[in-house]
Amino acid sequence: MAVVCERFDDLGQDGAPARLGIMGGTFDPIHIGHLATAEQAREAYGLDAVVFVPAGKPVFKKDRAVTPAADRLAMCRLAVASNPAFCVSAMEIERGGDTYTVDTLRELRGHYPGNVELYFITGADAVAHIVQWRESAAIADLARLIAVTRPGYALTAERRREIEEHGRFDVSYLEVTALAVSSSDLRARVRAGRSIRYLVMQRVLDYITAHGLYAPEAAGEVRR
Repeated sequence: MAVVCERFDDLGQDGAPARLGIMGGTFDPIHIGHLATAEQAREAYGLDAVVFVPAGKPVFKKDRAVTPAADRLAMCRLAVASNPAFCVSAMEIERGGDTYTVDTLRELRGHYPGNVELYFITGADAVAHIVQWRESAAIADLARLIAVTRPGYALTAERRREIEEHGRFDVSYLEVTALAVSSSDLRARVRAGRSIRYLVMQRVLDYITAHGLYAPEAAGEVRR
């Protein structure tokens, strides 16, 4: 892997301790909930940078059509452009094949020096099933986990203990601002000709409109 992301490809090369957050996802499309979560994780854990990694072929979404990787990658780059602590990596898309977290973390661990700590940011609902992920025990050796929760949702103490004991996971739980935004809802809104303004960055909205993504049924374009 020649480049992770241009903005932070040399992170840790000066020998100083550094913390890199990794946020994977389909990002179909990327929205304000993703961005707010990454920013709050960055602040809470003193992350030097957060890299967004759009999935190439997400294994858990093989049962539905996914927007072409090039479009999802472009939207991510537009969404993070104004935040100097954010960047986007095409590593999973360029790698090809099915997308697995353990493979991405291994690539990142091999790319960055040992003084760079990796923090994988994901939802607590996903962490609840991490013992079922591909080579889940190996993930514990590659990165710390930031399990994002929302107000009113929490894993039971028993479930937390099971996760931490399986593969020696180092898990921190972060409650973030509740933003009831989901990519599936946004796609449905666009298909119905409804506005998604303020739910995605303006540049992302412009891209969706210009490229006719999510095929509006009742309107020729996304309402602005």
